[in-house]
Order: sequence, then structure tokens, then C-alpha cells
Amino acid sequence: MDIFSNLVIGFSVAVTLKSLAYCFVGVFLGTLIGVLPGIGPVATVAMLLPLTFKLDPATSMIMLAGIYYGAQYGGSTTAILVNIPGESSSVVTTLDGYQMARQGRAGPALGIAAIGSFAAGTVATLIVALFSPPLATIALKFQPADYFSLMVFGLIGAVVLARGSLRKAIAMVVLGLLLGLVGTDVNSGVMRFTFGAPALAEGISFVALAMGMFGVAEVIYNLEQRGQDRQVFTSKLGRVLPSRAELSFSKWSIVRGTALGSILGILPGGGALLASFAAYTIEKKVARAPRDFGNGDIRGVAAPESANNAGAQTSFIPMLTLGIPSNPTMALMIGALMIQGIQPGPEVMTQRPELFWGIIASMWIGNLFLLMLNLPMIGLWVKLLAVPYRLLFPAILVFCCIGVFTINNNVFDLFQLVAFSGIGYVLLKLGCEPAPLVLGLVLGPMMEEYLRRALLISLGDPLVLLASPISAGFLIAAAALLVSIAVPAIRATREQAMKE
Repeated sequence: MDIFSNLVIGFSVAVTLKSLAYCFVGVFLGTLIGVLPGIGPVATVAMLLPLTFKLDPATSMIMLAGIYYGAQYGGSTTAILVNIPGESSSVVTTLDGYQMARQGRAGPALGIAAIGSFAAGTVATLIVALFSPPLATIALKFQPADYFSLMVFGLIGAVVLARGSLRKAIAMVVLGLLLGLVGTDVNSGVMRFTFGAPALAEGISFVALAMGMFGVAEVIYNLEQRGQDRQVFTSKLGRVLPSRAELSFSKWSIVRGTALGSILGILPGGGALLASFAAYTIEKKVARAPRDFGNGDIRGVAAPESANNAGAQTSFIPMLTLGIPSNPTMALMIGALMIQGIQPGPEVMTQRPELFWGIIASMWIGNLFLLMLNLPMIGLWVKLLAVPYRLLFPAILVFCCIGVFTINNNVFDLFQLVAFSGIGYVLLKLGCEPAPLVLGLVLGPMMEEYLRRALLISLGDPLVLLASPISAGFLIAAAALLVSIAVPAIRATREQAMKE
């Protein structure tokens, strides 16, 4: 079928009253929680994940996608008004967005962020619709060895592009892989690494780990770090819509940010983060005069916000077509699909076209909802920012506990939540990024299964991983990444970039 027939299938799912309602709820909740300082898209999706488990797969994924890009956008509001990025890819927005707010131009800054995000999201969704089918067609020809090598490449890419120390990122991936081994072995039926606890027979609770690491631990850490009073520019919003001159001044910044974000969003490890930084850096070099970056240049908001949202949308491509998460949020969505009994990968497009294309069609609708929500309701988000963080923490904690318990009605899941909250807090204090751990946890069991299949086919010959050109190509690329990052000059450049 051609792209138009597929989109008809998608919109027939996405424009039903039920799908529209849950898409709106997802976008609203994502923005609502994403606006809170220190709670980014990963924590938001992790906390709201249990809300979707009683829904059908298509509706649940539409709602989760709405939560994701709603929270992604919400980070720009805190970056502009409070100088605290709601999530990592909004860090660059603080440089000029906050200065605009201090100058009494918070309204246009928020407006250009919403408009740039909408334009970028619309274009990026079209890219997802155009490029996902051919990529899925290619992926259907992959052998088990090809999939294993692809996942190895994805994990190494996530390590190289992860923030902070390279050694800590590798340690987090290894820890995630080890946690993925806990449970019952699929082939032999033997329980392993459960330490005699029958409750671990089905493995580590993915939801408890995600909510503990990214929900409770992040909130405790931010509560500790940001207990001081913060200045919120509530009285200097002014007009929300940018002037015609400001739109004309920013249009090419939005175009460049969209193009860059659409490409980098596919990369494993955090494409949206790289896209926002790269868009800002390029904008400083190519933007026409007058340049006043760092002192309230509106293009310093338009470019990274467009790149950020475009990267968030195109990160769905490897998740939908290959079943490979390009960032922790996509790992959460893969976990949600697996809990629904659906194996992520190219078969989803052929076996469940209503799910595949329904998600893509809902992205256009979700971006429209974002624009409709965020321009008129900026005043509400501003008032929410004025609520002391310490008053929000108990409600978030209770919500996490209720969500984890209601999935399986199992008290042991609450113990896991407490344990992973403590582990996550310690990891954050040690400067360890938990994102690679979640990627390792999700990909670990899949890697093990594909490696076993490959070795069974080859009668135990490990050279099967090099026999296929696709598999060999991914392994060579992974080795090249490791070798390149071991070069002192490249490693020093990476560390400096991550520090900035």
C-alpha cells in the first residue's frame, strides 16, 4: 500500500473520539508535569505509564506519545521563565530564553518556542511516515545475527553519546544487561539470579525500575538541589505571539533546527539533546546580523526548540521499525508494548498496521493540541511554576506508589520501587547517568534471545556474527566507535562538549 492508504488507516484510528480524548489527555498531562522544574520527559512517561496499561495497545501508545512530546515541550517553559531546564535538551533554551524573560519578552519567547515546536513536529512526523516503511521492509530481512549486532551497535552508540564519564556509562549499560538476566530462562525454564525470591521469577519489574530511577530518585535529587527560592517572571509575559518581524527574523532558524533535529533524533543515546546543542552552535555561526546570542536573541530559542521537538519525533523511527530504543523514553515505550503482549519490531507494521500508523497519525494531532494548549494556557503554567516544589513531591510519590501497585496488585513491586529509588538517587549523586542502564535492561533479554538463535542456526559457531554483511557492518561500526572514543584527542573533545 502507498503512503496515503497507510495514513488513511492511521487517521481512521487517530481521529476516533476515544483516541482524540486520550491524545489530548496525554499532551495535557505531559505538559502539566513537564513544566515542573527537574521532571523531564523520561520521568513524566515513567510516572504516567501505569495509566495506559488498561487501554488497548493503539490508544495506550497514542497517549504515551502525547505525554512524551507534551513533556518535551513543557521543559521550554521552565527554561524560559525560571532558568531551570525542565529536561536536558532544554538547557540551551535557557541561554537566550531566560534573558528574554528578564527583558520583559517572556511571552514572545514562549510563543516562538510553541510555533517552532509545532512546525518542527509537523515536518518530522512527515519524515517518520515517509522513511519508516522502507526501513521496516529492510528490517524484515534481518537474520538473528543482524539484530544482535544492531543492538550491540545501539548500546555502544548510547554509551558514546551519553552524558558524563564514559566509564560510568559503560558501567550503567553492563548493570542494565545484568539486571535483564534476572528471572526465568526462556529455554530451560530455570530461575536465575532470583536469590530464592519467587516474586522475581518474571524478572525485574520494568515499571518499578523506571519510576524509581526516573521518577522518585529524580524528584528527591531535584528537591535537594533546588530547594532555594526561584524567581518566576509572572508579571512580564507581555504578548504571547511573536511579532511579524520576529517571525521573519526566526523563520530560517526554525528551518535549520528542524532539519538538524530530524537527522540527529534517530541517533542512539539522546539525539534530541545533541540536536538542540548543535542547532544553537550552528545558529551562532550562520545567523545573519545583528547577532546577540546569550543576551536575548529570539533565534537562540527558535533553533534549539525546533531541533529538540524534531529530534523527539524522529526518535520514533528506530523504535517503530527496528524495535530499538534510541533514548530512555523510547525504551519505556518498548516496555509498554511488551507489557501489552506486542513484540516491537518491523512485524508491527505488517501485523498491526492500525497501531503503527495510528501512532504516526496521532503525532500530527498531538502537535496541533500542543499549539492549542500552550499558547492560550501559558498563564496556567506560570502559576504552576510558582507552587513550591516541596509541596508537589508528596503527591508525586503517592502517585508513583499507586501506579506501581495497581499494575500487578503486588506489594513486592513496591519494595522494588523503594530499592530502585534508593539506587537511582545514589547513582545521581555519583554522577552516573541512568539512561544507559534502562537501555541495557530493555535490550539485554532481546540480545540474549537473538544471540541464542544465531548460534543455534550456526551450530554454535560464533563466526556467524561476521558471516552476514549486515551483522559484520554493525559490529565494525561499533568497534570503530569504541576505537575512536579511545583516541585521546577525540575523548578530550567529547568530555569538553559534555561538560559544556
